[in-house]
This record gives sequence, C-alpha cells and structure tokens, in this order.
Amino acid sequence: MKDNTLLVEKYRPTVLQDYVGNENVKETIQKYLDQNDIQNFIFYGPAGTGKTTLAKLIVKNLDCDYLYINASDENGIDTIRDKVKGFASSASWNGIKVVILDEADFITINGQAALRNVIETFSRSTRFILTCNFVERIIDPIQSRCQVLKIVPPSKSIIAKHLADIMGKENILHDIKEVATIVNKNYPDVRKMLNTIQLSNKDGKLEIDESILASNNYAKEVLRELTKTKNWIKIRQIIADSGIKDFEELYRLLFEHASIYAKDKEGSITIILNDHLHQSNFRIDKEINIMSAIAKIIETIK
Repeated sequence: MKDNTLLVEKYRPTVLQDYVGNENVKETIQKYLDQNDIQNFIFYGPAGTGKTTLAKLIVKNLDCDYLYINASDENGIDTIRDKVKGFASSASWNGIKVVILDEADFITINGQAALRNVIETFSRSTRFILTCNFVERIIDPIQSRCQVLKIVPPSKSIIAKHLADIMGKENILHDIKEVATIVNKNYPDVRKMLNTIQLSNKDGKLEIDESILASNNYAKEVLRELTKTKNWIKIRQIIADSGIKDFEELYRLLFEHASIYAKDKEGSITIILNDHLHQSNFRIDKEINIMSAIAKIIETIK
C-alpha cells in the first residue's frame, strides 16, 4: 500500500496515547475501549481540533463494523432513513456497530428527528458518534441520548512542539519563529497548520507563503474591507477565495466589532446578524446567506 502523502492523514493518531491533549476525555474513552463497548457520543468544539480523529480512532480500537458519513454533504432525512437505518438494522458478526456522523450540526431538523428514532430503536446493537462545531444545533432529544464531550484545543506551546516533532520526522528544516507564526495565525485549527506546513515545504525547508496565511485570516479581511471600502464585491471575493463553508466565526466577529464599522447602529446590525445566523441553519448554500447579511449591513451603514 502506498504511504499517505498528506500530513494530516499520515500523522492522524490511531491509538489514544498518540492523541494530543484532552486528557480527561482520553481517560473516559479508554475505560469504554477496555470494555470493547462505548456510549453514544457527541464530540464538539472548534474546527480542526481532533473531533473526527477521535471518532475514527475509537472505531479502529473496537471490534466493530462501522459506517462513516460526512453530514455536511449528506444531511437530509433520506440519508438517515436509507443509509443509517439500513446499516443499523443489518446483521453484524463483529459485536456492536458504530455510526460516525461527522459535522452533524449540518443535519436538517427533519433528519435529526429521524436520527433520534433510529438511535432509540437500535440502542442494543448500534452506537452513534456525532461530531460538530456547534452542539447547540443538535436537538435536545439527541443530546440527551448521548454523552456530550467538549474537545478543547491544546495550548499553543503543545501544538508547536507537536508540529516541530512532525517536521523533524519529515526532515523539514524550520525556524521556531515560523512555527509560532503558523500556530498564531491558525490557532486552534491544527488541520490548517499541517496543511500550511505541507504547502510551505520547499525542498525540505519551511518557507511560509504569506498569501496562504492571509487566506486563513479571511474574517479579519472582511471586517477591514467593511470598515474602509464597504465594497460588497471585494468582500464577496475574499469570502470566495477563503473556501470557508461555515461562517459562525465571521458572524461573531461582525457582532463583536459592530461599534467599529457601524457606530451608533449596533442595534440594527445585531438584528441583521441574528436573523441571518438563524436562517443559515436551514440553508444548504451558506455563502449566499452571509453575503445577503453583508449587503444589508452595507445598506444600513452607508
């Protein structure tokens, strides 16, 4: 088998001892693994902090069959009724079965209602692991059927040491200041840090491309343009170039800094952001939704 060339996959831990941070969570998981059984879990926390890694690690260390679904792509009721229920109802010769629903906060309300019934119906034979950035988007009946664990990002110093260890194994020459820059620009998203390292590896030497770091800091660029030019087209280009699919960070930044770009109109901005943030829960194309919010903000502050 060909070795994985992606650093995020090559160094994805397969045993709990290699998982960085969240010692209390690791202790909880290990107790279940020792019994070759688990509870239903919801892992939540910021993007790129190891939620999916932990879910995949669990199934690798259990004697089980498992189904993995990326719910940001397959988030409707048909996926739950066909794929999830079909898997949960099938026979297994390897003990319990596990369903991993990655990015479960993208599952529609109807899909979550159907999932609740599946979890309850097949509770004897099937376990469910949901990962999400925002646990509040998961309905209470599902949360009550799961053990909800927050995945806390490791400290910057721990992450920096982890990245340095990986670059040492890859024989990538680097300056500690460059590592600090990558960590500070992307914290707490370790996945982005590893991707940035891979893109910045030039013949065995770390050479940081400033354009890569700028794209990772898109929300502040949006705020800057909104403050200075109020140009919808420029802001649209920044968001398109970022490749971001979920804009929770941007909504929060626009709310917290409303007094900078919308002095004396903070109340109106809050209403706009609240309405569009609520609507985003029901939109497949969230980019259109955020650009609608930007358009209303510009109209309000001009």
